[in-house]
Amino acid sequence: MSKVDLNNMEGVYFDVLKEIGNIGAGNATTALAQLLNQKVDMKVPKVALLEFSEVGEAMGGEEQLMAGIYQLVEGDITGSIMFLLEEKSARTLVSSLMGTPPSEGPFTEMELSALQEIGNIITGSYLSSLSMLTNLKIISSVPAISIDMAGAIMSVPAIEFGELGDKLLLIQTAFSDDVQLDGYFILVPDLESYDKILTSIGM
Repeated sequence: MSKVDLNNMEGVYFDVLKEIGNIGAGNATTALAQLLNQKVDMKVPKVALLEFSEVGEAMGGEEQLMAGIYQLVEGDITGSIMFLLEEKSARTLVSSLMGTPPSEGPFTEMELSALQEIGNIITGSYLSSLSMLTNLKIISSVPAISIDMAGAIMSVPAIEFGELGDKLLLIQTAFSDDVQLDGYFILVPDLESYDKILTSIGM
């Protein structure tokens, strides 16, 4: 029987999840700065435990166009992770990385590949923070990328993991160099994995 009740996760449990978010975002900022070879600042992220149905709204509406990088998580914990960027932010990041002006129209294969790499580095930063804090072995799959409306992107983990608890951890991070980039990191562990995470840090 799971000792984690996702409908009443507050206080000390929530503080731990928040801390994972803070450390992960800090590591992601460092990784992003190294990748782009320029200074990147990060606003302290907002952390929320939401139902799948609330996430689209939290990211500016179900119809907000986003770039989403999706990976499955295996090892000591199972579930999925996603990193989502508003389309405009995604174009800005890709142009910074490739040294070209932001493009219009559909993303090219090369741009999608660059975006996938950015997403991979950022999700890797969060997962290594989680792994470091918990001493758990965490392995992620090769990332899949999608450019679509927020509601459509979120329907993938909702279908796959909806029966596991209906709740996910949303970490909103604002990165900025010359312009501010709004990114969203989403962790969807199964219920047993929440238990493992909290047990491993002595809760």
